[in-house]
Amino acid sequence: MATIEQRGGSYRITVSCGYNNEGKQIKKRMTWTPKPNMTRRQIEKELDRQAVLFEEKCQTGQFLDGNITLAEFSERWFKDYAEKQLKERSVQGYKGLMPRILKALGHIRLDRLQPHHIMEFYNNLAEDGVREDIKYKSIDNLKEIIKQSGFTQNALAESADISENTLRQCINGGTVSKSTADKLTEALQIKGLFSPIESDNRLAASTIAKYHRVLSSMLTAAVQWQIILSNPCSRVKPPHVEYKEAAVLDEKQLAELIQCLQDEPIKYRTAIMLILYTGVRRGELCGLNWTDIDLDKGIVHITKALLYTPNRGVYEDTPKSKHSERVVNIPDDMVKLLRLYKIEQSKHRLSMGDQWKDSGKVFTASNGAPMFPDTISSWFRKFIKRHNLPDAHIHTLRHVSATLLIAGGVDIATVSGRLGHANKSTTLNIYTHAIQSADAAAAEKLQNMLNPQKNYNAI
Repeated sequence: MATIEQRGGSYRITVSCGYNNEGKQIKKRMTWTPKPNMTRRQIEKELDRQAVLFEEKCQTGQFLDGNITLAEFSERWFKDYAEKQLKERSVQGYKGLMPRILKALGHIRLDRLQPHHIMEFYNNLAEDGVREDIKYKSIDNLKEIIKQSGFTQNALAESADISENTLRQCINGGTVSKSTADKLTEALQIKGLFSPIESDNRLAASTIAKYHRVLSSMLTAAVQWQIILSNPCSRVKPPHVEYKEAAVLDEKQLAELIQCLQDEPIKYRTAIMLILYTGVRRGELCGLNWTDIDLDKGIVHITKALLYTPNRGVYEDTPKSKHSERVVNIPDDMVKLLRLYKIEQSKHRLSMGDQWKDSGKVFTASNGAPMFPDTISSWFRKFIKRHNLPDAHIHTLRHVSATLLIAGGVDIATVSGRLGHANKSTTLNIYTHAIQSADAAAAEKLQNMLNPQKNYNAI
């Protein structure tokens, strides 16, 4: 029950909300000031009403004040904002950052959180030995070992207490946590199935910047919800993040890759060429339906993405941002390849009969179900290794597409639009080298045009 005490010309209403982990009573307070010229009876009546309303807000979690700790507020922020407004993968990524944030700052009250607390936290993150997220990768023949063990994939996943998608990720060469690696090793009773991936034991500046983003987002909400007056993150300079130059293949390497593709299954050949022609992201590629492609007009509509998170599995979502929803033109050669692939897929669908799951997707699993996103990445890694091609990832093809466009003189706005970047500055930062190379070629062309005498003498 609320208690009321008069403090000068105002009244303080206090509500008890149980006890914290240390056994200390949690109290929430508000101050109410009567309007001028209110009678004693009016004040008492309104004061009782305010006390009842305030107690109800406290009991239902509707009231927050500056006394709340960052840890307590973060729970409310995830519930009332992040899980409703942000994409699933963003929420899961933010939750993965919370243990370090709460360990360092969770006990501090929001109204007492200062820039120097946050700066000290960032400095600690930048120290040696901070990384705890060492990933593990399975040996290449894990699938064969599972088959020889007598386990079905479903039974093994159940025995190891992991999801089938996580097991499939291991088989396809994806990285997993130490916990997952240990569970599978114990279930199969075979040592040496996984090895750690060597990495720097320092957190990258880009990772520390992610901590800054989630902290700033939470504290911005606290300001908007009138819990604190200002966001201390706004007075802290985040780590400077250098844009890495996108890794690409040169013309000879690309020509060799395309030549090697000719003897590969048409599904994967079509997928790789479509990335090269459109620059789509992996999730966008897997999310394509045949209804998204107008083969008569040579147009691809990118409106969704197929994604994966451990807790949700494979699911369909909107693209990365509103700018990622776009229309991309494809040339006749790509249209012809898509038509051939569609015919082959139709033949396979007929051979499957009622076992075919009609998902409507362009790229599917063997039974027609949506394709697990890591499948295309796994196939591409094996393809690169099988043909002894230069090391490249599936995302490298997106960079190759952009670089070729820039080298061909296509303006940055058009390139940015085809890639689905939120703004041109992203494209400019990622493809600096390609832009500089194109600029150098432009300078050479200008010289040839402005110095015709030189060209004449060269004849």
